[in-house]
Amino acid sequence: MTIELKAADGGKVQVSPEILQSFKAGFRGPVLAPDAPDYEETRKIWNAMIDRRPGLIVRCTGTTDVVAAVRFARQHQFLVSVRGGGHNIAGLAVAEGGLMIDLSLMKGVWVDAKARTARAQAGCTLGDVDRETQLHGLAAVLGFVSATGIAGLTVGGGFGYLTRRHGWTCDTVVSMEVVTAEGRVVRAAADENAELFWALRGGSGNFGIVTSFEYTLFPVGPEILGGAIAWRAEDAKEVLEFYREFSATTPRETTCVAVLRIAPPAPWLPKEIHGKPIVAVFVCHSGSIEEGEKVLAPLRACGKPVADIVTRRPYTQMQSLLDATQPKGRRYYWKSHYLPRVESQAIDVLMEHAKRLPSPHSAILVFQIGGALGERSAEHSPAGNRDAAYVLNIAASWESAADDAANVRWSRECFEATRGFSTGGTYINFLTEEEGRDRIEAAYGRPTLDRLATLKRTYDPDNLFRHTKSIA
Repeated sequence: MTIELKAADGGKVQVSPEILQSFKAGFRGPVLAPDAPDYEETRKIWNAMIDRRPGLIVRCTGTTDVVAAVRFARQHQFLVSVRGGGHNIAGLAVAEGGLMIDLSLMKGVWVDAKARTARAQAGCTLGDVDRETQLHGLAAVLGFVSATGIAGLTVGGGFGYLTRRHGWTCDTVVSMEVVTAEGRVVRAAADENAELFWALRGGSGNFGIVTSFEYTLFPVGPEILGGAIAWRAEDAKEVLEFYREFSATTPRETTCVAVLRIAPPAPWLPKEIHGKPIVAVFVCHSGSIEEGEKVLAPLRACGKPVADIVTRRPYTQMQSLLDATQPKGRRYYWKSHYLPRVESQAIDVLMEHAKRLPSPHSAILVFQIGGALGERSAEHSPAGNRDAAYVLNIAASWESAADDAANVRWSRECFEATRGFSTGGTYINFLTEEEGRDRIEAAYGRPTLDRLATLKRTYDPDNLFRHTKSIA
């Protein structure tokens, strides 16, 4: 049966059974047309607002499959999307009617404990990498939710509990294996294809498909001091003012994330506050336990907490503590700013919008990131934004499509109300589907964007990799 795919120019391409069979003969992984049994589950990604149907899904088992898929797409001029973890808020993994190159079966992780490096394939999630590196008491600088894919996280910058100590995730990458738009396999590192290496450290998916990453690892755990503390919403002003001052003075081994939301029915929260507004702070101290206890003591003594689960715990457990707040299949819409500091006026604005949360799953989060990232120059990588000390994430999350308008409106209104507190920059991985050229420029800045555009003409002049936050 002939299948139809969308072309890169918006037209249609008819793929005959003979053409498809010829491709399958040189491809090892599953090839899923829309009538295949696994098609529906494979096309679905984390954000249920993204409901697109690729014309064909090719599930790569290794770099050779990726090369075959890229050459197939190039030969027939298909619209291409690339899936790693499928966790991007804008749904960049899925192009309507296009060819999805799915890397999620590529999950190999190889740790060199002596050299303190790890090589991980692009289908890995954060949890896959953490599990292997923690066997050796080592960790890569990754994000906050274990189901996130390493590929999108890393090429978009990446930040997490270790960012204050070591910078953006992409700052800690040693090398990458890349399949270019021509279908060539190249190594990108400081000593080989250096300009491509620069571009891939924050330039998103514009320059090729990274099939594996080599990360620098750092001694962490396997136990850290971490967890969460929660207070009633009436204490939010006191707690957030304390957070503002406390987080500005903590050592880099300590990272705090402040959250305004409705208390979920989580077992660590008292039943009497389930469904009621709270303020919480998630904390991770990745240095010595003894030092962490001293550092976190003032925070734990602030106000009248209703719950405190800060304790010694495995680092891998800390890395998944926020997972329950981000389940696959909910509808998500985010807006975000980088902040140079947390200002008292900003706290008032955030509290006001927290009173109008449109969903029990929505939240306002303030991630602490300031530290090591500010020690590198702005030109070190496209991730840039090295004047940022916090990330404000206005995270709407809900169940029913009927509630889309109310949740999107709330997120946008809070975003506009907090614009004046921003550095002017933004995190490329948090940009939603409709955010275009102006927000991409805000993420990179004009000089960096111009340099990226020059490299785009070199490595992908036909814009094969356009289904991303595209640098045209």
